Amino acid sequence: MTAGTLSLAGCTGFLSDEEFPGEVETVADGLVHPWALEFLPDDARLLVTEREGRLRLVDRDDGTVESVDGTPDVYAAGQGGLLDVALDPDFEAEPWVYLTYAATNDDGESATHLGRGRLEPDDPTLESFEELYVAEPFVDDDGHFGSRVVFGPDGAVYVTTGDRQFKDFGPDHVSQDLTNELGATLRLEPDGSIPEDNPFVDDDDAADAIYSYGHRNAQGMTVHPETDELWQSEHGEEDGDELNVIEAGGNYGWPIAHTGCEYGTDDPVGDDPHDRDDVVDPVYYWECTTGGFPPAGMTFYDGDAFPDWQGDLFVGNLAGEYLGRFTVDGTDVEEADRLLADRGFRIRDVAVAPETGSLFVAVDDADAPILRLTPE
Repeated sequence: MTAGTLSLAGCTGFLSDEEFPGEVETVADGLVHPWALEFLPDDARLLVTEREGRLRLVDRDDGTVESVDGTPDVYAAGQGGLLDVALDPDFEAEPWVYLTYAATNDDGESATHLGRGRLEPDDPTLESFEELYVAEPFVDDDGHFGSRVVFGPDGAVYVTTGDRQFKDFGPDHVSQDLTNELGATLRLEPDGSIPEDNPFVDDDDAADAIYSYGHRNAQGMTVHPETDELWQSEHGEEDGDELNVIEAGGNYGWPIAHTGCEYGTDDPVGDDPHDRDDVVDPVYYWECTTGGFPPAGMTFYDGDAFPDWQGDLFVGNLAGEYLGRFTVDGTDVEEADRLLADRGFRIRDVAVAPETGSLFVAVDDADAPILRLTPE
């Protein structure tokens, strides 16, 4: 099973601030490890999650930052906390705000959660917040929560879960075990119930919520604006980072097929994905010894401000500290530019402003800015 042509990451240049065809502005600063961005319709403000547990409303015009009450208690440790945010597609009629977050059970074990509340924007509050779904099992670990959430064109809610850092590489790894919901993409109804047409609902040995599996830790997810395909960015082990197009029921290989190596070694994890016909190949990857691309949030550019970027894919790079721009033709992907590469910023998320086409960027830091990229 494949998803287009495999592409090997190549060497590209970067655009310094002087070469960037526009301006980089600070919209707001002083945020604490912001994780996700979401624009409110017909409003100058956007929602920003802070990993330590706060949901913020940031005014794009004057930089004012307000806190939103009514958010859930979160497990803010390691990679856990308040993570992604998404709006109901019919937000103006049903002002649901969806959050993913790490939270614990009575034994102190943690899991990726999905919940929602109705936003009251004038007195910023999430009213009647409710837990919708928990990706089980709970685990005594503070890493690899995955946790991106998007609405698909079918109206379903897609949520990524990580493998929770289990190291028993092989066919019995949790990401290859369909009886649990780790290392997977989940597909849910907006109320958290299971769609009847999910790929494994008739399999007694599989969790009904699973849409795809064999993932390590997908921390970016977006819908292609023309093809409606679901794209993800996924962290590898020692390199082995990937861009994937998600297929219903697809096995994405981790850890039985992977292009990375075990940490601190040149020893490959699993087989080469090219050599197996039972896994979905990545459309782009960074193999072991290339330095990798630890990826975060991602979006396709569909605005008018930068016409030369129309249809390009932007992906935040964490350890590499830049915003990657990729040209996309079907599933042929090439890295074109490295933006903001001279600022030392870990890029956690990127989003396109719906009215202006400006790019907004969240920097992952304890005292972090929200940036706006605009044309000259």
